[in-house]
Amino acid sequence: MITPDLAQRAAESWVAAWNSRDLDTIMSHYTDDVTFWSPMIVKLMGDPNGKIVGKEGLRAYFTRGLAATPALHFTLLHVLTGVDSVTIYYRRHDNVEVAEVTTLNADGQATQIHCYYSANSTVWQL
Repeated sequence: MITPDLAQRAAESWVAAWNSRDLDTIMSHYTDDVTFWSPMIVKLMGDPNGKIVGKEGLRAYFTRGLAATPALHFTLLHVLTGVDSVTIYYRRHDNVEVAEVTTLNADGQATQIHCYYSANSTVWQL
């Protein structure tokens, strides 16, 4: 079971990795067989399923996203704790709010992620 303290530490580490823009540090938060769902995948990758399976595909998606958004920066707003998951609620540099529901393995790495974007996000202008 994930404790609130563990969830908070995981979320803070994840946000710090993104704000560093270091792709290897970002990728260290994910398992090799990760599954990632996001409406941004539809927009950025042109994949109507909005789903990526595997770390290499996720790396390609994140590489494209970092290149397309040089000002990308996250501010952690809330962390919600579940049995085997954490919801990371944050605000992006462009005031878009995002919630990522992330299932973690025993090592604290993400195995499944579902992303949700606020209505003011350009992701909805597909």
